[in-house]
Amino acid sequence: MTRLLTVATCIGLLASARLAAGQQLPGFQTSKQFKIERIGKDYVKLTGSVEAEDRDLKLFADTVEIYSDKDRAVATGNVVVVEGTSQIAADRADFNYKTRLGTFYHATGTAQLQQKKGPGSMFGTQEPDIYFYGDEIEKVGLKKYRITRGGFTTCLQPTPRWEVTSSTVIISLEHYAVLRNSLLRVKSVPVFYLPIFYYPVKKDDRATGFLLPTYGTSTVQGFRFSDAFFWAINRSQDAVFEYDWFKNSGQGFGGEYRYIEAPGSQGNARFAFLDQRETTVTNSAGDSTTLPATRSYEIHGSMVQSIAPGIIARGRADYFSSIQAQQIYNTNIYDSSRRQRVYSGNVSAARSGWVINGTWDRSEYFFGQTNSSVTGGEPRISASRSERPLFGTPFYFSFGTEFVSLVRQNLTGDSVSDNGLTRLDVMPTVRIPFTKLPFLTVNSWVSWRDTYYSRSWEGAWNTIDVPVSRRYWEFNSQVTGPVFNRVWNTPDNGYSEKWKHTIQPYFNVQYRTAVDTFDQIPQLEGTDAVVGNVTGLSYGINNRLYAKPKQGPAAGSSREIVSVAIGQSYYTDARQAAYDRQVASSFNGVPLWHYTPIVLTARVSPTDQVNATMRAEYDTQFGAFRTISANGTYAVGNWLQTSAGWSQQRYVPGLRGFNDPTRLTHYLNGAAVARLLDNRYGVTYTFNYDLAKHEVALEDGTSELRRGGFLQQRLVGYYNAQCCGFAVEYQVYNYGQSGVFASLASPTGKFQDRRFNFSFTLAGIGTFSNLFGALGGGQPR
Repeated sequence: MTRLLTVATCIGLLASARLAAGQQLPGFQTSKQFKIERIGKDYVKLTGSVEAEDRDLKLFADTVEIYSDKDRAVATGNVVVVEGTSQIAADRADFNYKTRLGTFYHATGTAQLQQKKGPGSMFGTQEPDIYFYGDEIEKVGLKKYRITRGGFTTCLQPTPRWEVTSSTVIISLEHYAVLRNSLLRVKSVPVFYLPIFYYPVKKDDRATGFLLPTYGTSTVQGFRFSDAFFWAINRSQDAVFEYDWFKNSGQGFGGEYRYIEAPGSQGNARFAFLDQRETTVTNSAGDSTTLPATRSYEIHGSMVQSIAPGIIARGRADYFSSIQAQQIYNTNIYDSSRRQRVYSGNVSAARSGWVINGTWDRSEYFFGQTNSSVTGGEPRISASRSERPLFGTPFYFSFGTEFVSLVRQNLTGDSVSDNGLTRLDVMPTVRIPFTKLPFLTVNSWVSWRDTYYSRSWEGAWNTIDVPVSRRYWEFNSQVTGPVFNRVWNTPDNGYSEKWKHTIQPYFNVQYRTAVDTFDQIPQLEGTDAVVGNVTGLSYGINNRLYAKPKQGPAAGSSREIVSVAIGQSYYTDARQAAYDRQVASSFNGVPLWHYTPIVLTARVSPTDQVNATMRAEYDTQFGAFRTISANGTYAVGNWLQTSAGWSQQRYVPGLRGFNDPTRLTHYLNGAAVARLLDNRYGVTYTFNYDLAKHEVALEDGTSELRRGGFLQQRLVGYYNAQCCGFAVEYQVYNYGQSGVFASLASPTGKFQDRRFNFSFTLAGIGTFSNLFGALGGGQPR
């Protein structure tokens, strides 16, 4: 189309040169003879199925009339212009062959924007072709056209599934289409009217423009409408600006920014603001709860930026101003149940064996709606020297130091308890390795530690402005082995040609000199809970089974398919066992005992499609498991992925921290994702179930234990045709029946928020997830 008037220019040259019938057109190759008739001084008529070609441009018409005094050409009868992958057909075309501007009447056209790229997604993709039509198609620029009383679609089928009609359409090829007074029709049924509609027609999948809106309903929020504007800043940056309107509870707006500067330098940031008006909601038992009018916001983001060789900056923010809004509006269960808000920044530099880190971090954990504890380091600066041989000996020397201004605050209503302090830590280490025997490895090291605290304990969780220091020597020896291996060949079973079983016992010995100031040391972090004058023994065994597959990505290399480990520690001072950082249930106020729980871990992964892990901690003093957890995934090709998880903090009579059934946790969760026919059909189901008992207050002042039940269930389904599709989501949130959600708790029963969301996609325009993660929580791409 862009060279259409080039053809006309050459036809004008034909008129002035008075060519004879059957002669070749200058600069063109004609594939068919046609008749040339001079009617007047400035008027020449070509008839007889005119066909002309110039490189990638072809012109077809029954008749072409040339008016050389007006630089005008008129083509009539089966007019077709083909240029590259674009084509336009019309009853008549009238244009100026010098300015290359003109008009096509009763015209239709097609253009291929890109080659088809693999399967689509539930949020829509750019399809390869566009079809447009109109009573008039006027060329008003080099690649710009105005369509009058027409429309377009990217659904190139005998009967398009959808089309957009408009009184006026402006198309800028490889950029955009703007429609005024547009009407979207699906299967010829009018869906909605838009006074103005911006549609990208770029060659790539990232084009600036408004995304298709999403709709939803919620027990709390009422009817919801969401829309967004996507800004493709350049190939490495984009942004989304979003707006949400809730019929019952107010409105929200926000956005997301993403960038990728280079490998290892990228980031994203998401902001959401909620203006909630006073809202009254009623549960299934008829109880009403009034949510007060409030304004709140959320900020989430992360970044990694390479500043210079060896210098990297990192940042993270997960912050919310209202835990109630966090629980009520977020769709993702982990965002809704999050009680911790965090923001931090870090700069690390590596030079000549030294690693220096500067960190500023702050974390606040909520208990209920207002009470919280604040921790962090403002700042935290550390330096470490990697191991190097010590004066040519077989010994290795390393060094580490840290300075931190620790933040420790407890906020209860308007009361603030501040236990923050400054800590300086220095620890040089000398390591002595022994690796001469292939079946036995011994690593020993000795370190000296000196730690200064600007404040000390006065009593439980109270510090005073009296400095205190801690100094001690520590000796460690880690023995791995003797290692037993067995390798054997297997019959031709189609899976593995060799198996290897490895048994690795280990035994670690640790001795620490006395810490005379232990009772004065503020135990704000795990590194502070160091008991002196203690000997510790850690022992256990690791079992690993390897296979060498014959097929698949790991063919010819060993793959670990089973791993089972069991271990325990003993300390001469029982206080250290309560502070063992290798045990998840430590620091829980349990009774003192010289032995830590036995820790059992197992992992099974026979193929890339199957994976399962399990961890358990068994208390030998009370003869019972403290905690048990298991997780697993199973996939069938690329079309089905499933996962499940289970965790339990068990009830143990007499064991402090595990003997209150109202404070124990017991959860089950699962997810399944199925994608069929190159992702044209898809469905996702997730659930989170609370199996624990929780104490619930009743109206008569008494209480009873109730099981939590489902925290949430979520079902998402989508369908993508060649050029359009839709996605639906149904979710049920249960508030008030467990300790996870407290915003809508009720003394007489649980409150359910039922949510339904719907969106549809058109080729070239994606849909999106709203500010609070509806429809799977994805963002437009």
